[in-house]
Amino acid sequence: MKSDIAIPTAPLKTADTTTAQVSMPVTGMTCAACAVSVESMVANTPGVAQANVNFATQTLQVTYNPKQVKVTDMQKALQSVGYDLIIDTENAQEIQEQTQQSQYQALKKKTLLAGLLTLPVVVIGMFLMDLPYGNWIMMALSAPVLFYFGRNFFVNAFRQARHGKANMDTLVALSTGTAFAFSVFNTLYPAFWHARGLHPHVYFEASAVVIVFILLGRLLEERAKSNTSSAIKKLIGLQPKTVWLVEGDTEREVPVSTIQKGNILLVRAGEKVPVDGEVSFGSSFVDESMISGEPVPVAKQAGDKVFAGTINQKGSFRFVAEKVGSETLLAQIIKLVQDAQGSKAPVQKLVDKIAGIFVPIVFVLALISLTTWIILGGDNGLTQGLLAFVTVLVIACPCALGLATPTAIMVGVGKGAEQGILIKDAESLEQAYRLNALILDKTGTITEGKPVVTELVWSEEDRLRQMELSSVLLSIEQQSEHPLAEAVVRYLRDQVGSSVVLDSFESVTGNGVKASWQGHLYQIGSPKYIKAQGISLSDELSSLADTWAAAANTVIYFAEEGKAIAVLAIADKVKDTSAKAVQALQQQGIEVYMLTGDNARTAASVAQQVGIKHFQAEVMPGDKADFVKKLQGQGKVVGMVGDGINDSQALAQANVSIAMGKGSDIAIDVAKMTLITSDLQLLPKALKLSRLTVNAIRQNLFWAFIYNLIGIPIAAGVLYPVYGFLLDPMIAGAAMALSSVSVVANSLRLKAKKL
Repeated sequence: MKSDIAIPTAPLKTADTTTAQVSMPVTGMTCAACAVSVESMVANTPGVAQANVNFATQTLQVTYNPKQVKVTDMQKALQSVGYDLIIDTENAQEIQEQTQQSQYQALKKKTLLAGLLTLPVVVIGMFLMDLPYGNWIMMALSAPVLFYFGRNFFVNAFRQARHGKANMDTLVALSTGTAFAFSVFNTLYPAFWHARGLHPHVYFEASAVVIVFILLGRLLEERAKSNTSSAIKKLIGLQPKTVWLVEGDTEREVPVSTIQKGNILLVRAGEKVPVDGEVSFGSSFVDESMISGEPVPVAKQAGDKVFAGTINQKGSFRFVAEKVGSETLLAQIIKLVQDAQGSKAPVQKLVDKIAGIFVPIVFVLALISLTTWIILGGDNGLTQGLLAFVTVLVIACPCALGLATPTAIMVGVGKGAEQGILIKDAESLEQAYRLNALILDKTGTITEGKPVVTELVWSEEDRLRQMELSSVLLSIEQQSEHPLAEAVVRYLRDQVGSSVVLDSFESVTGNGVKASWQGHLYQIGSPKYIKAQGISLSDELSSLADTWAAAANTVIYFAEEGKAIAVLAIADKVKDTSAKAVQALQQQGIEVYMLTGDNARTAASVAQQVGIKHFQAEVMPGDKADFVKKLQGQGKVVGMVGDGINDSQALAQANVSIAMGKGSDIAIDVAKMTLITSDLQLLPKALKLSRLTVNAIRQNLFWAFIYNLIGIPIAAGVLYPVYGFLLDPMIAGAAMALSSVSVVANSLRLKAKKL
């Protein structure tokens, strides 16, 4: 089965023309402003009807007229501004992953080497200002930082400028380039300023530090992006590559891609079901937890449906292929996960939104200050104007802006990890505190996720023999293929010294087992099986069984010579902390819902135990995602908590997705948060951490901007006519550094907060 990434659809006939749709990976995007640039460049290409960029998944979806424009034309348009499209439809996903990995490794190397060169520049610039040839040493060390390791900032800024656009790269290039050029001039021609009674300051350390900080931020973003497709890869990996095709009396192994509807296929013990179909011969138990989320494998016999990606247990069977390729339920799950991820709006960082406006405003203000000084400044107008021009650009450098969100996120993520909350990205932290609706999966989320024996009661006359009979029960269940037998074995293993050697054993598939020992016949099975066998039940055991069944337990009888001698209750236990967690969430004004693939009686029992009023039972994976969409359509900010593959669609669709640490790898990959201990009591802590982190981000942005709002007018010289004060570029550099220190210090305050 192939991914639908970068594969054009069939042309769509419309009233006027023929259009086609294509989804292609984009490379080179580093911020939300980049996503806007890509979208506008493609949308403005003649022949393109619509273009949508998803920054989170790094993909471009285009509706276009193939007669007017080619995909290669769109690629050339993006290459002209520093981006690129992957148009290889066969290997697009692999190429994108390789590109992301190579970019990450290259960026990691750049950041490390740039940091090593910048460190001595900072030491000289801040503490050894009078070092002989210090300026020359700093210039030699900072030049490769800017123009080799940071050359992409300048190249991308130039490409953006050619098309009348600006982004974060423009701001970085302007501030660092101007500071470096001014410093080089002051190093080469210090006499220019000495003749005018001024000291020629240099700002090599400021320009180099900005480059290193921005590279570090990009490195963290690139690392996060490199993991975006892992969930889809693992879902695709659930389908086997080959399958046993039955042709008459022979069986041969063939690629799953060659299977056609109507083919008869063989699935052996331990193998995955390759496509959807109907069992024609044989019987087994199949683990369908990826679809239903329920821990107990399902008995399959002739006439029963089986689904691609599910795992066969101990038996083997043949089945007729009914749905293949993109028609299988697994393929639909993959498609729904991709659609849900792709439908999310790009993460619009406040810094990226403002960059497009902030950059030209700063540059215009710098030019206005230069022009004003030249016109009104008298003899020193040009000199003062140049100083003001440089000072405005230096004080407006984006270092604090670039640090505002990442530092708070890094501290918040670290704080979460200490509490057992694994957080993957900024979006989940920014959204979590706004949740007003939370959906919980049942199995493995509210409950333990595996069946256990909760009760074992012997008939009154057999209690004196219970140790001997327990050994017989253990021996029978050890040979049984029924999935619930494992729960009984786990329960009895610690209580019984040893098992016995049975005289005979017979499995009645889907119903129960028969065995003999020392001439006695023993039977184990469901109430339906016991009744069908005509086994007598005491009032005591029958009453207990009815009570347990009403509480959504699975009931099993153990009989000897046609008489029930014991009854067992098996259930998926509710976690001890689930009820407290639900109550805490409801007290915060959050509506809590439970969705499960289990039956209505079990769902009602679990919901009652934990205090959930709204629940739905027998829910399929797609239904969970639809329920999330329904709540979102009502204007709610929806969180989804789950642990299974069947939850992955809903997790991808939700505003905030949270996986249980003991759940499936795919659920953890899709989710943006993971509760490492699988304890729901971590949820209220996660929401509080989100609130604290968002507050820190807002405070950081305030400190980052307040320096600009106050500093830029002063740097331009607004105080000079009244007070005769003109801000020195060195003070501007110090103010820039102070704003960065303020941001970092404010972020570190999160560590001391209690959750």
